[in-house]
Amino acid sequence: MLGLKLPTDPRWANLVENNVDEILTDHAWCEQKAASNAISIIVLYPENSEMVTALLKLAQEELGHFDLVHERILARGKVLGKERKDDYVNELYKFMRKGQGRLIALIDRLLFAALIEARSCERFRVLSENIQDASLAKFYRDLMESEAGHYTLFLGFARKYAVGIDVEQRWKEWLEYEASVISNYGKKESIHG
Repeated sequence: MLGLKLPTDPRWANLVENNVDEILTDHAWCEQKAASNAISIIVLYPENSEMVTALLKLAQEELGHFDLVHERILARGKVLGKERKDDYVNELYKFMRKGQGRLIALIDRLLFAALIEARSCERFRVLSENIQDASLAKFYRDLMESEAGHYTLFLGFARKYAVGIDVEQRWKEWLEYEASVISNYGKKESIHG
């Protein structure tokens, strides 16, 4: 369904299980960044009312996820750690076309967001199926379902607004590029690491 070219090795969940506090902090910040990204797209493209309405709801949902993750951190007797740098996302960002016009920038921004949501969804599935903590497994299963909806939302808007742009070809290029990037990750206790 997600179209990702390189699946996450299920053993990555073992790393996570050895340091749940780290993954929760990283995850919380990923949710905050997802909300910020949605708002950023709204700020850059306010003329697309349907997209603005949908992304406002998405930003609220992402902040709700941030809150859920933060509650889990507090329940473990911990505090939210400092924001983490996301090297995976930064590498994906380099693939965005720049200086080629407003429409191309919008399409790439939407595909970039769709890809991050797709990988997050896939990682949540791996966690839900491979960690021993039943409560945490269910938590990630529920979030996986939500992320799948986010992925399709961004991809749907890219397809809708891609007038004169072969969005399916560009999506294939993004998927291939992402596979080359993610092959260097999966070795840290972070959502994309």
